[in-house]
Amino acid sequence: MSSLSRTSGIRRPRLHSLWLAAALAAAGLAGASHADARTVRWARSVDAQTLDPMSANIGPTTAVAHQIYEPLVHRGYDGKLVPTLAVEWRNLAEDPTVWEVKLRQGVKFHDGSAFTADDVVFSFDRARSPTSDFRGLITSIESVTKVDAHTVRIKTKAPNPLLFENLTNIFMMSKAWAEANNAVQPQNIRERQENGATRNAMGTGAYQLVSREPDVRTVMRRFEGYWGRSQFPLEVSELILVPIQQDATRIAALLSGEVDAVHDVPVQDIARLQQSPGVKVNTGPENRVIFLGFNVGSAELKSSDIRGRNPFADRRVRAAINGAVNRDAITRVVMRGQGVPIGYVGTNFISGYSPEIAAVPRVDVAGANKALDEAGYPRRPDAGNTRFSVTLQCTNNRYVADENICQALVGMLGQIGIKANLVAKPAAQHFPELQREELDFFLVGWGIPTYDAEYVLTFMFHTRTASNGTWNGTRYSNPALDARMIALQTMPDVARRNAEIADLQRILKDETIYVPLHVQSISHAMRGGLQVPVHPDAQAWFKYFRFGTS
Repeated sequence: MSSLSRTSGIRRPRLHSLWLAAALAAAGLAGASHADARTVRWARSVDAQTLDPMSANIGPTTAVAHQIYEPLVHRGYDGKLVPTLAVEWRNLAEDPTVWEVKLRQGVKFHDGSAFTADDVVFSFDRARSPTSDFRGLITSIESVTKVDAHTVRIKTKAPNPLLFENLTNIFMMSKAWAEANNAVQPQNIRERQENGATRNAMGTGAYQLVSREPDVRTVMRRFEGYWGRSQFPLEVSELILVPIQQDATRIAALLSGEVDAVHDVPVQDIARLQQSPGVKVNTGPENRVIFLGFNVGSAELKSSDIRGRNPFADRRVRAAINGAVNRDAITRVVMRGQGVPIGYVGTNFISGYSPEIAAVPRVDVAGANKALDEAGYPRRPDAGNTRFSVTLQCTNNRYVADENICQALVGMLGQIGIKANLVAKPAAQHFPELQREELDFFLVGWGIPTYDAEYVLTFMFHTRTASNGTWNGTRYSNPALDARMIALQTMPDVARRNAEIADLQRILKDETIYVPLHVQSISHAMRGGLQVPVHPDAQAWFKYFRFGTS
């Protein structure tokens, strides 16, 4: 087996009353019995956008997918790859562009059918199709072919030592089920279309779908035919996901015992929960950066009062905003210490991380005002002494203190004469608008499940194409840099690759296409003795979890 040895030279991780009653009644939980202590009611601020495991590359959606579906490998709580539906993988000595993969035998889908190489070939083809939001992870793949019932070969366009680092969210589906249920192609979530996998599922995971009510609840039950019954605790027999957007309602539900775990604890409630009898809080850093993005490509901004030109197309304007943001104040006051300020879109979990590039810019309001004057955006007495106005679009239920962060940013931007009109929306509305390039100025967060800087470059900075730049809502395009980003996928020389990543990151940091804010921490709260550790990717695999005594 050569699961990690191929990348040994690459840096790895270092590791109220009426309101509550109404919300719980809508979720079908009011008065729920706790006779079955193995049932876990899992509350999150946001629901999965879909059950289709390939249509939305968003954390809450993949978190649900990981309960029902499985990839060939997943990343354990120590950050290392764990064999899942693959048990062995190696480069062929005679051709380093070919990986031979041995599949786990005896695996069953939830309908009792056998998992085979045919399903793997189908799943990779599906993941590479135009409506898949994960195709950017596997653009280096040329073909996937069946050798026998439990062996496949993955051929890449050039040697790719990082291939398996990119497969942790490529889920395996039943070819027969997809063909029988109008799910051969991934759901086109940008266009609000649905298919047979949007509200239904058929995986090999530890939990099988019982029912799905979007934004209300999703019920999953332990799959008794699961291949890993002897390898994982599987102490949770029934899992009920309950989306509760309002922070106060979510925490009240935990304290009252109506839910057993809260995935995303609001920062203002951490200290109180730590003092609450029977409640445990686990906190840890997340492999995710929160940042601002600009529309740098349009001739003018739809949401601005400046006509005929686009302020954000001028790097001086973007740099001024970068210098006016007080990251320390945001993490210290707004987030109450649940974050670390950063100056680049990358974390110290990933290969390619550089403390020099991640250094936080000095707050310089005077310099920012001067830069805006030089860029030709003076203060206008007839417009309240502002330079220009623009809409700042934020989520209000996705990231730690997201709406509060944006409220603080409004004040900071006001100091340099930019009037930011805040619009905060649920993630289910915000992200499709971002992907359709409808936003001028926005907050977004980016997790890095491959633990490699190339993931950030090709998803967030690459020119928007069918396969790359799929989350680049800025309209930024630099074909010369695009080619260098793609070349990283098949660059086996580690020293040369790290040098290339560092150079690309320096160029892009100077461009200031994004304004990085911080690496956020995340807190889980639980009761009833349930033990829920924090994963750097903010994922949760309930098959691992146990019940303790507190």
